Amino acid sequence: MVRDGWILIGPIAGMTLFFVLLAQWIPNIIWMPLAVLNGGLGIFVCFFFRNPVRNVPEGENLVISAADGRVVGIEDIEDEAFMGGRAIQISVFLSIFSVHVNRAPISGTIKMREQKKGVYGLAYKVEASQENEQLVLGIESKSSRIVVKQIVGYIARRIVCHVREGDTVQAGQLYGLIRFGSRVDVVVPHGTSIKAKIGDRVKGGETILGVLQ
Repeated sequence: MVRDGWILIGPIAGMTLFFVLLAQWIPNIIWMPLAVLNGGLGIFVCFFFRNPVRNVPEGENLVISAADGRVVGIEDIEDEAFMGGRAIQISVFLSIFSVHVNRAPISGTIKMREQKKGVYGLAYKVEASQENEQLVLGIESKSSRIVVKQIVGYIARRIVCHVREGDTVQAGQLYGLIRFGSRVDVVVPHGTSIKAKIGDRVKGGETILGVLQ
């Protein structure tokens, strides 16, 4: 489980124990149901913040998925500012049941980090890439530049990002998460050989989205 989950697990575990003790000391029909509810919430939090081991594929030009989920869009972009030209955007939608940690798609240096204000629309819709609030990273490798976007959804409104401009990342490295359902876009240069297709189920840090040319 990632460290962000422990912040929530501690209080939930404490409240669960408190209700169990109350049920022993002051018999009342309400205490044990409350303990069960809190325990169930704790199990869900552990499930949500899980961080499974991933086998990161090796290769200089591989672009790896930044998130678990389903590919909901692959579209051309005429002019991506950070990349200085045409690009291809691959969008992955995370349901509430997906692993929610985000991983670096390539190895490189964080050259740009930008928080963009926006709405809290449904994350699987096409317009979410432009209209929803998001945190955008620009990563520069030895031979290329890509962009990765953490995008909030209707329920997911909390973006966590642990890297800053100037930091270096390795492909598959955990760098953040979005809480309770969201979307992650990876933008690659035009001409990249795309290996994913719409409808594919992908795994962050493991599934190859494309190969840079």
